[in-house]
Amino acid sequence: MKRLHNRVDRRVLKERLLNTDEKRTTLSFYQYYHLPNPQIFRDHFYLLLDECGVLGRIYVAEEGVNGQISVPDSRFEDFKKAMSEVLFLRDIRLNIAIEDDGKSFIKLNIKIRPKIVADGLDDKSFDVTNKGIHVNAKEFNELTSRNDTVVVDMRNHYESEVGHFKNAITPDVETFRESLPIVEDILDEHRQKNIVMYCTGGIRCEKASAYFKHRGFEKVYQLDGGIIEYARQAKEQGIENKFVGKNFVFDDRMGERISEEVISKCHQCGNPSDRHVNCANDACHILFIQCTECAPKKEDCCSTKCKEFNRLPEDERKMLKGTTEFNGTKFGKGRYKANRKGNDL
Repeated sequence: MKRLHNRVDRRVLKERLLNTDEKRTTLSFYQYYHLPNPQIFRDHFYLLLDECGVLGRIYVAEEGVNGQISVPDSRFEDFKKAMSEVLFLRDIRLNIAIEDDGKSFIKLNIKIRPKIVADGLDDKSFDVTNKGIHVNAKEFNELTSRNDTVVVDMRNHYESEVGHFKNAITPDVETFRESLPIVEDILDEHRQKNIVMYCTGGIRCEKASAYFKHRGFEKVYQLDGGIIEYARQAKEQGIENKFVGKNFVFDDRMGERISEEVISKCHQCGNPSDRHVNCANDACHILFIQCTECAPKKEDCCSTKCKEFNRLPEDERKMLKGTTEFNGTKFGKGRYKANRKGNDL
């Protein structure tokens, strides 16, 4: 019987991928759908995609499927055929990455989750498939130019920090679960207006659109395909690109440039930068913005403390790892701001 999991060591897989000349395409997809048996679907889906050489991360739940993957260019038609064998995924939109070398993932990992997007909701009357009105790039531009429209970024603060749509509300949140009640409070005074939501690829704002309809908002819209599809359509159609900065993505690339503007600053020196990194100290690993000038000075670490810790012998690091406090121990994603006088932790 064929294995339904990849058990090869991660380091071996990464080295193998980096050393190959095989061209791959990175993409994402999602579909809300009432799945009666996620486990059976998961195993069947793994066999279909593994046969096509697909790598990536896919979540399966009773509410549907959500995937970020890479596909060998030589097997792309086989992949689309495999997807079409699943009825509710037939003709699904594939959000092709904008900036991509195809080496974003090293193995195929399909996991069963309670939900494909964690929302903290426990309301049996909430139907995630009862979504808002989808709008394309041109319609989005027209709708967001009106005075009776409010634009809401349904992503997290560290995503909108490096890029967002002009005049969008950007909630100061770390999770989608956290954003729903906060956004509802913000929008309460705008109930009679058009509410237009967006996210990276559409999955979060689609759930949000269904939720806010459930909460009594009537004029609810979502950007179809999210920022990724919007950027593609804007370029293809030659229309105004209202997105400024970089689009944060949840793979090894950390971001893809949508416009030339750099709207964020290095967390260490304050100079313009939208380069997200994780601290090189694995015991910290905090996500933060670091410019290319600070990176060598700090040895890719978020602080002097992490830099000095990384210089210790491995056995000493292992001994201190569980007893030493770092920025990543105390702060959430992107919350850390280094002391620019050099007195950081």
